[in-house]
Amino acid sequence: MAEQIEILNSDAHRNLAMHPLAGPHPHMVQIVVTEVTRAAACCPVVLAKSPETGRFALVALFGFQPGEVLVEGAEAGNAAFLPLDLQRQGFFTADDNIAIDLAHPRFAPGGTVPLFDAMGGPSDEMRVVQRAIGHLMGTAAPTEQFIAMLVEERLIEPVDISLSFDDGQTIALNGLYSVSGEALSALEDATIIRLFRQGWLQAALAIHGSLQQVGILARRRNERLAGGWN
Repeated sequence: MAEQIEILNSDAHRNLAMHPLAGPHPHMVQIVVTEVTRAAACCPVVLAKSPETGRFALVALFGFQPGEVLVEGAEAGNAAFLPLDLQRQGFFTADDNIAIDLAHPRFAPGGTVPLFDAMGGPSDEMRVVQRAIGHLMGTAAPTEQFIAMLVEERLIEPVDISLSFDDGQTIALNGLYSVSGEALSALEDATIIRLFRQGWLQAALAIHGSLQQVGILARRRNERLAGGWN
């Protein structure tokens, strides 16, 4: 469906309502550096490299393949971590304004969440969207700087994960990267202190540690298979 972009306006869109979530929860969501520690508490956080540009991005894994969501509560929007990129779905920046795509599933008929209150001000839910957009814009550059640091310090390593499940299916997670624990341990003391003060050491450690979540999600997938889930 073609996009239908309009600048958000409290008069023109006074009666517009949205859905809390825009369709099925994706199994991979791009995140920013300030989201890493919260994301790592419930799902694996990895780096994915763009085949077009070769640049890395931070990604939270909610499942192992498209259409699969294994993080508890994520499908209903009640997970312990809700990515900013999902909070702002259907909304975009246009210079100093917020734009909306009226063709986006978030604005499909039947939406129950108002964008504006009776006085024409942003609803509480709309303020959440505004904050998400503002945070994404404000952390885009720091996220790029964090990833550049990981590259410069040679902390990134490919992850080779192959999972076998009770239904006989094997899933390989290819083209993903993590932070090397060995490389972290080899950092000089001065570098460790600098990264700690920047908050980047904590994020790097969280990414490395979040690989433990792979086993948790795999176990949850097997439990669903045993329970007759597709």
